[in-house]
Amino acid sequence: MKTKHGICGLCFHSPGCGVNVHFDENDRIVRLTPDPDAPLGKVLCPIAGSVEEVIYSEKRLTQPMKRVGPNGGYDFEPITWDEAYTIIVDKLSEIKSTHGPQAAAFYAGTGSYERAFKDAFKLKGAEIYLATSILFPYGSPNTFGVGAPCYTSLGVLAPKLTMGCLHIDMFSDVDNSDLIIVWGTDPSTSTPPALFEQLKTAADEGAEIIVIDPRKTAAAELPDAEWIPIRAGSDGALALGLCHILIRDGIYDKPFVEDWTVGFEELAEYVKQFPPERVAELTGIDQDTIEDLAERIVDAEGASYVMYTGLEYTKSGVQNIRAVMVLWALAGQLDVEGGRCFLGLGRTLPLATEGQLASPGLDRSIGAGKFPVYAHYCGDEPHAILLPRAIIDEDPYPVKGLIVLGASLLTAWPNPSLWQQALEKLDFLVSIDLQLTRDAAYADLVLPATTAFEQASYCYYGNAIRYREQMIEPVGQSKPAYQILVELAERLGYGDQFPQHPDQLLADTLAKSDTTLADLMVADRKTFALPKTPMVYRKWEKGLLRADGKPGFETPSGKFEIKSSILEQYGYNGLPVYDESDETPVSNPDLFRRFPLILGTGPFKPDMKSCLRAIPSFIKKYPDPMVQMNPADAEQRKINTGDLVMIKTARGQVPMRAFVTDKIMPGFVYAPVGGGGPLGTESWQQANVNQLTDDAQYDEISGFPVYKTLLCQVKKKKRVRRGAASADPTLGCGG
Repeated sequence: MKTKHGICGLCFHSPGCGVNVHFDENDRIVRLTPDPDAPLGKVLCPIAGSVEEVIYSEKRLTQPMKRVGPNGGYDFEPITWDEAYTIIVDKLSEIKSTHGPQAAAFYAGTGSYERAFKDAFKLKGAEIYLATSILFPYGSPNTFGVGAPCYTSLGVLAPKLTMGCLHIDMFSDVDNSDLIIVWGTDPSTSTPPALFEQLKTAADEGAEIIVIDPRKTAAAELPDAEWIPIRAGSDGALALGLCHILIRDGIYDKPFVEDWTVGFEELAEYVKQFPPERVAELTGIDQDTIEDLAERIVDAEGASYVMYTGLEYTKSGVQNIRAVMVLWALAGQLDVEGGRCFLGLGRTLPLATEGQLASPGLDRSIGAGKFPVYAHYCGDEPHAILLPRAIIDEDPYPVKGLIVLGASLLTAWPNPSLWQQALEKLDFLVSIDLQLTRDAAYADLVLPATTAFEQASYCYYGNAIRYREQMIEPVGQSKPAYQILVELAERLGYGDQFPQHPDQLLADTLAKSDTTLADLMVADRKTFALPKTPMVYRKWEKGLLRADGKPGFETPSGKFEIKSSILEQYGYNGLPVYDESDETPVSNPDLFRRFPLILGTGPFKPDMKSCLRAIPSFIKKYPDPMVQMNPADAEQRKINTGDLVMIKTARGQVPMRAFVTDKIMPGFVYAPVGGGGPLGTESWQQANVNQLTDDAQYDEISGFPVYKTLLCQVKKKKRVRRGAASADPTLGCGG
C-alpha cells in the first residue's frame, strides 16, 4: 500500500492538518493517519475516518448539469464545462444590460475556504477572508460570505474593536496555565482537534479546568474539571459581574488600567448594575460561585480562556466577547505566562495582498448604510442577512442573479421559507458544491467542485507555510473552486485580474519571506517555518503590537479600548454593554409561559453541518437528528431517549428524536443543524432546525442571527400521520 505525506483535504475549517495519506492498488485514497512531524499532524478529528466515503461518495457531483425540470426539484441533464461557462456569461451579460452589474451577486461558504482561494479572491482591505471579489471587475459590489453568520464576531470584530488585533493574532497559553476556562465551546469536537489534546495534558498535570456552558461538554469530564451551567445568552452579564467584583474589591491590575486603557471609569460606573445577586438571577449561577470564580481568575498563576463561537449568537454577541476580553485585561491575565497572549509583530509570515481587488463601493451595494462596523472590517462586504429581502422587495434595486459556492443557504440561515422565496424569484442561480444542496433545487446550473485532495495549493499556519500537493486526480469532471473562478473570470474578459494558478500566488507570497517556491518544493514536507524566538510578554510596553513600533495597541487611541472609539464612531455604545435578547425568560416572560425551554442550535460532531449526510458511516451511526434534553424536562413530558418529538417555537415546528442526558442543564435543549437538505435519511431531510430560528433577531453590530437563546417547547409526538385520506361517504354513518 502506497503512502504519501500530505494535508487533510476534507474540511476548510482548519489551516490544514498534516496526514499520512494511504492509497490502495488503484491509487484511491483509503485511509488517513496522523503525521506528527507535520504542522497540526499529531491528532486527527473523527471526520478523517470517513475520507474514502467522502471522496468517492456515490452522491458526489461529477459533471456540470443544467436544469431540465421545474424549479423545486432535482431534474438536471449533464452538459460540458464549456456549455456551463457560456450559459453563465450569457446570463450575467443579460442581467448587466437589463438591470446593471449590481443585480448579480455571489455567496461563498465554508466550502470555499481553501487557502489559495482565500488569498486570491479576498476583498482588499478586509481583515479576514469572508467573500470573493470575482464579480468586482464585472461591476458588482454584492458579494457575501459565511462570515456573516459565523466567526467574525469572535475572530475580527471584538478583538479589533478592543485591542486592534485579530483572534488569530493571539493564543491561549494552555500549556502553562494554572486555570483554563472553556467558555461556550466544545474543543473536543472542534477542527483542528489539537487543542483538546492540550487540555487533556493540562488536566493531567494539575491545571484547573472550568467549563461555562449550558452543556456538560467533554472538557468538563477531564480530571478534576468543573462544570458551571449558565443560562444560554447570559455570558456577557457574567463577564461584567466578574469585572464588578474585581473593581469593587480593588483586585484589578491598576497599573495596566491607568497607563494602557481608555474607558475604565465609565466601565466602573456601568458594572455597578451587575452585582453578584443580580448576575446570579440572570445567569442561574449562585452568588458564591460567581464570587469564587472572580478570585480564582485573578489569583491564578496564568489564567487562559478557550472560546469559539458560542457567545456570538445573542443580541449582544460582540459585546459579550468584548466583556470577556476586558475581564482578562483587568485580571492581569493578558499577555503573561499561562494567560491570553499576543503573537506580536514578526511572529507570522507576511502575505502578499497587492493583487487583491477593492469593492466597487459599499454605497452601491444592498448593504449601504447598514451594519457599518461589519463592513468597516470586511472590505465593504454588505451583510448577507439583507440578501433575501433585497431580492424579494427589490430594495434598493433588483437582484436577479446569484452564484453560491460551497454553501447551503436554505439550511444555514434562519427563516428558510424566506430564503426559498428569494431563490425562487431569481432569474438565474448557480450552485457549486461537492454534492446537491437544498439550494440546488432552485438552481439553473449545478457545478461539481473537488475536495482539497484533488488540487494543488498551500496552507498557512501563521509562522509557517506548506505546499499542498495534489494527491489524486479530480473525481469525474469536478474542478477546484479556484480553477472554476479563474476560468469564469477569463470568459468574462478579466482573467488577468487573478493569478491563474495557486503556484503563481504562492510565489508572490513567498517573495516577502526568506524562501522561494523552488526552495519550498524541496524542503521537508514542503514546509517553511520561521525560526523560533524567545517569548516576550506584555508586548504593548515594548512596541511589539503596533506597526509603527511605538508602545501601545493598534487601536485609534493606541490603548486597550474598554470603550471602543470605532463603535462610538458608528453610533454604538463604546462600552461592552449587556443586552438581553428579545426572546428570553427575562425579556419575554409571556412567551416563556408558552415556550418554557431555551433552544440552542449548532453543529453536531463529527460533522460538517450538512456535508456528511450522504456518508454511510454517518447515517449508520446517526440515522436520526436528536435533540438533547435534561432528564427532569423529559420526565415532565413523559419523553424517553429515542421517542419522536416535535420541537416548537413561535415560528414553526421540526420533528426529531429525543436524547435524554444529564449532560445538559434543565430548561435548555440542544438541536443539531445540517438537516433539511436532499441527502441522508428521510428524518434528516425533514429536520431543518432553522425553521425554528428567526431572521428578525440579530446582533445589531455583527448582524449575526440569534441561534442560541430562542424559546421553545418539546412535545412527544403521539402518532405518525398516514398522509392525506380520500373522502369516503360511508364513513359519515359512524359520525
